[in-house]
Amino acid sequence: MFEVGQVYPPVDHEDRIERYRENAELISCSKYMIRRIAQLLETEEHRFIYTNYAGLICKKSADLLFGESPIYSAGEDSSTEQKALERIVKENALGTVNYEMAYGNAYRGDSFYKVKWAQEYRGALSETLDPYRAVIEAQNAAYVFPETIPGNEKKIAAYHIAVPVKVTEGNSVKWELFVETHRPGELTTAKYAMTAQSTKDGEVISWNITEEIEAPSAPIETGVPLPLVVHVPNFALDTSWHGVDDITENRALLREINHRLTQISNILDKHADPILAVPTGVLEDGPDGVPQQKAAYAKVFEIVGKDDVIPQYVTWDGQLESAFKELDKLIDALLTVSELPPVALGKENAGTSGATGLAVKYRMGPLLSKTTRKRQYFDKALVEVLFIAQLLEHAQSREELGYTPTKPHIIFKDGLPTDAREMAEIAQIRTGGKATMAVSDAIKLLDGGNDEQAAQAIARIDGDESRTGGTVDSSLFNDLDESAA
Repeated sequence: MFEVGQVYPPVDHEDRIERYRENAELISCSKYMIRRIAQLLETEEHRFIYTNYAGLICKKSADLLFGESPIYSAGEDSSTEQKALERIVKENALGTVNYEMAYGNAYRGDSFYKVKWAQEYRGALSETLDPYRAVIEAQNAAYVFPETIPGNEKKIAAYHIAVPVKVTEGNSVKWELFVETHRPGELTTAKYAMTAQSTKDGEVISWNITEEIEAPSAPIETGVPLPLVVHVPNFALDTSWHGVDDITENRALLREINHRLTQISNILDKHADPILAVPTGVLEDGPDGVPQQKAAYAKVFEIVGKDDVIPQYVTWDGQLESAFKELDKLIDALLTVSELPPVALGKENAGTSGATGLAVKYRMGPLLSKTTRKRQYFDKALVEVLFIAQLLEHAQSREELGYTPTKPHIIFKDGLPTDAREMAEIAQIRTGGKATMAVSDAIKLLDGGNDEQAAQAIARIDGDESRTGGTVDSSLFNDLDESAA
């Protein structure tokens, strides 16, 4: 795929990478993107209004997928397998990695996990301070070039990771291409020299490979019978490995919404600085020959007859009401296609007044279905990634680890807020009114604090009850009746 005389990125991947770049500009509100859209709409750049609905769509997907960390299970809590799994998740801050990948996946359509045996600071610290471990990280999808099995575009046989690096030597600038090829059980490396071919917005986007600096190395055994790269599509079809993003299909709607907002702003600006129409004779030539107004200082106009022209401001009938109606329809269409119900955005009149948590969940149906669709891909990928990390530890570690590599079970949360009162009522019904929480746990949950503070609070409560006599046994009244008789 990478040879002297070829171009980088490969021609077959140019459209995919360009889509990544354009969608990234949309969600980041790039000044170059805003300038291009303003020119397309024949609007002055400083007057163009851009609302980042694209970023909102991506954030909501990430929030429901990984706003709350999933539960990773590899057996009993006390088992060595479970402890090893929790250690790997914590060492790699997997919650943050997952969220960032879910966000990027929504606008790119593809994400890639990469597992490697390395030091966190890549040799800047000694091995005693920064030991080698299984590192799980997100790999920039624009630098990954999968190679599929002939006849099956869904099955990836190898992952080529090719990263262009800018090298500055004095006043000269050179480009080098570092290539890693990951196959089951092995990886190879190579390095090439390149020259810039084309640029866009001041950034080089394509190169010519001119020289082989380091020939492809002999295969390096990883000890893992799987590639160390795992692909996660946002959503995929059954004809290709390529993922489908959430932004490309909405570009026309996004452009029209921002165009409509800009036009409404222009109309309101014109209304804020209108032209005044006055009857004939109000203006007269001044000493310099320039017409001036008689009533400029008196601030009064004399109207003689009922048919005389009354001074008034000339405003532009910009059909504002129709413009706002169209804007509402466009936003509704965008939210419908993006599977974002109004309740998910906290919009007014979303039907949540006095609603229970279950009712809100039902109204979130489209977004929850979308999240479930994405979750299937992440579930499969995370199971494989964590299993590869365990296998890599066993293959590369010099110590006895004391656990067996295990494919974990992952429990995802729905990301919705919990209605505590509703959950308590459900628990009361299911347990027949029995207590489901210890008093100390309730105090810690409601008031915060630790076990000692909760114990002190319980002691004070018991003291209050003893001083007030607590509850009265009904048999006391029987004794009083007998003594009276």
